[in-house]
Amino acid sequence: MVEAKKYIYDFSEGSADMRTLLGGKGANLAQMWKIGLPVPPGFIITTEACHKYWEEKDFISSIWSDVEAAVARVEELAGKKFGSSQNPLLVSVRSGAPVSMPGMMDTILNLGLNDDTVAALAKSAGGERFAYDSYRRFIQMFSDVVLEVDLDKFEERLAQARENAGVKEDYKIPAEELKKLVVDYKKIVEEAGHTFPSDPWVQLRLAIDAVFRSWNTPRAITYRKINNIPAEYGTAVNIVTMVFGNLGDDCGTGVCFTRSPSNGENKLFGEYLINAQGEDVVAGIRTPVPIASLEAAMPEVYKEFHRIAKLLETHYRDAQDIEFTVERGKLYILQTRNGKRTASAAVRIAMDMLHEGLIDAETAVSRVAPEQVEQLLHPQIDPKAKRNVIVKGLPASPGAAVGRVVFDADEAAERGGKGEAVILVRPETTPDDIHGLFAAQGVLTSHGGMTSHAAVVARGLGKPCVSGAESVKIDLAGGTFTVGGVTVKKDDFLTLDGTNGDVILGKMELIEPQFDENFRELLEDADKISNLQVWANADTPEDARRARSFGAKGIGLCRTEHMFMAAERLPVMQEMVVSTTTEERVAQLKKLEVMQEEDFLGIFEAMEGLPVTVRLLDPPLHEFLPKIPELTKALEGLAPESAEAKKINATIARARELHEQNPMLGFRGCRLGMIFPEIYEMQARAIFNAACKLTKKGVRVIPDIMIPLVGTQEEMKRMRKLVDEIGAAVIKENGVALEYMVGTMIELPRAAMVADQLAEYAQFFSFGTNDLTQTTFGYSRDDAEGKFLGQYVEMGVFEENPFARLDRDGVGALMEIAVGKGRSVRPEIQLGICGEHGGNPSSIAFCNKLGLNYVSCSPFRVPVARLSAALAALGVLK
Repeated sequence: MVEAKKYIYDFSEGSADMRTLLGGKGANLAQMWKIGLPVPPGFIITTEACHKYWEEKDFISSIWSDVEAAVARVEELAGKKFGSSQNPLLVSVRSGAPVSMPGMMDTILNLGLNDDTVAALAKSAGGERFAYDSYRRFIQMFSDVVLEVDLDKFEERLAQARENAGVKEDYKIPAEELKKLVVDYKKIVEEAGHTFPSDPWVQLRLAIDAVFRSWNTPRAITYRKINNIPAEYGTAVNIVTMVFGNLGDDCGTGVCFTRSPSNGENKLFGEYLINAQGEDVVAGIRTPVPIASLEAAMPEVYKEFHRIAKLLETHYRDAQDIEFTVERGKLYILQTRNGKRTASAAVRIAMDMLHEGLIDAETAVSRVAPEQVEQLLHPQIDPKAKRNVIVKGLPASPGAAVGRVVFDADEAAERGGKGEAVILVRPETTPDDIHGLFAAQGVLTSHGGMTSHAAVVARGLGKPCVSGAESVKIDLAGGTFTVGGVTVKKDDFLTLDGTNGDVILGKMELIEPQFDENFRELLEDADKISNLQVWANADTPEDARRARSFGAKGIGLCRTEHMFMAAERLPVMQEMVVSTTTEERVAQLKKLEVMQEEDFLGIFEAMEGLPVTVRLLDPPLHEFLPKIPELTKALEGLAPESAEAKKINATIARARELHEQNPMLGFRGCRLGMIFPEIYEMQARAIFNAACKLTKKGVRVIPDIMIPLVGTQEEMKRMRKLVDEIGAAVIKENGVALEYMVGTMIELPRAAMVADQLAEYAQFFSFGTNDLTQTTFGYSRDDAEGKFLGQYVEMGVFEENPFARLDRDGVGALMEIAVGKGRSVRPEIQLGICGEHGGNPSSIAFCNKLGLNYVSCSPFRVPVARLSAALAALGVLK
């Protein structure tokens, strides 16, 4: 007999290592139960049940007897009865995916209340106010989550109740007004076409259904896409005995991090509210008070919480995000999870825990994600600039953001998606605003604390956030906000400083960030773990110096064509291009050689002791000429026989002669060197002369010369001979010893397939994966990205743009062939990648798998690549 699949686990049956099955929340509740912490009794319906829910119609019916049995076990532990009119058991029903998705899925509190059980709750609590406050909260939350009734209608009626009672805070509304509110809430439900269910078992069934449904809400799907969370994970459902923070002044609820999620400081960071329930804190409805003040309000509770917080951090060996409730002076832990944190906090926490001996270097490095390193490279406000601060709020998520004010999340998503810088301004944010938060540069809220939805999500996205700016009065209908006599309108520029809470009117200048010592140490540890070196693509001495300061161990791509585009050089380059004889061409090349040598002197000096890979001229010559329409326009008004007109006509004739139908596959790369060898000879001389001059001064230069777009052995053979002959002559002339290599960029499928033939002459391969992707797919990148690639990603043809993340099956397979064939002929061959993929974490993981020597990327991506290379070596990135 086959044993039935187990879909329900009591807390006593689970543990932290069952996260995939029980979800993060459920696994951690079970683990805390196991180590004896004060956790209310409960059980978990697994993520596998979520999969079945979406596969089988009415799946919940097939496990209902197991749900009833689990509730009975909770009743016994809690000493209460579900649905009883004497001593009712009330529960929360909460989502919990294997990966934390704060606020993205649904929760229902106080489930089990009806007109009978509310009276029993009032009796046991010693007062009607608490009972009916819990009842109205339950109706509102259940109607919103399960019945999908417009939440604003409840909020409007709640505001009316406050006004009727002459109070400003919800918790001050008296019992009689709350009773009327319950009646009116039910009417709102009826007007929406529903009957509010009074049977607690029906409530429970509908709530479980709603939590499973919430896995595929638009906001949850958007969050998963942003954070690369697989859709197949699913969510668990946690059914937990209710404990109440709103019974009176000896009760409360809060959220606390064991270390600051903003800057990583090693002290409790959180907030709580006296006489409140959990959603009051996270929804930003009331602005809570700092956790430190709990020590004065409830000293014994604070002492116990401090002990448990440290115990949990030591147990999980990571900073924890803890939700807690105090009921009648007794502390309950409702949830713990590894806390979301900013990039700077992630680095500091990792390095502090390493120094404290809590974790090792490998763990410290794995605690920081590549995308967080990108956040660390975000700009800050110039500290010397004068600030027109109009209000100061809570510094909820660090960094600086500048943009135009918008008040609607949909508008922020639309405008931000088009590349416009916007700041989203809201009274508070909700999970439905996730798309707007993602697209905005930053977010400002007038309500909510440091652990509100806006703060938590902004920190997770790396967006600056200022929350709880209570003096900001927002008029959503009018598209303005007012503070201290200043009115800010939609589309006005605003600057946020999420590091200190400043809200600044106008557009502030931002400066590039600096590495702190923790970050430097983390990357040094990463380098020790990595198999791959990280080099940089740099075309100027300034780029080279920047790359070196970011930790690059060489230059993997120095594009010589960029050196010809400067205003004083372009005319000389154009004269060379329009030359009709070798003599004319050489005359102009001599002028260019002086300029090229000057460039190489600067770059080689900046990279002293490190390799510099110089790619010889790659683009087609016509790219250096003005466009024919521009030249034709320049002829207007000129005498046909004038010298200037003749020169322009000659340029037009040459441009037409060089014109190509498909320049990407035309007369470019090594084909230029084959037909006009004098061009590559000039560049080789400039490289060797610069290297020899610096060598004479005692500067160690390691030049690698890269021949672009090679597709045949004969091309590689002839270009290697050309470079070696020039090199030998210049080195002999200067009387120095200089080591160098000649290699090629693999950017054609044929080059990959005949890599063994190329390796007879090439001492290194560098994969140019931009062109290799174009030639493998048969796509023109500019056309593909402009016409259909975006839609392909949306349609699921590609998971991601193949020009952003390496296509392993096609382009990667060609790389694997080239690596194998190249090493079969030349075992010591140097292998690297210098396309944009060199800075992409997933692509770096593939390069690590292939056993390349280095990856090369833009200077600003070097820190990301250094960490990614370590994570690939650790197997974190695959």
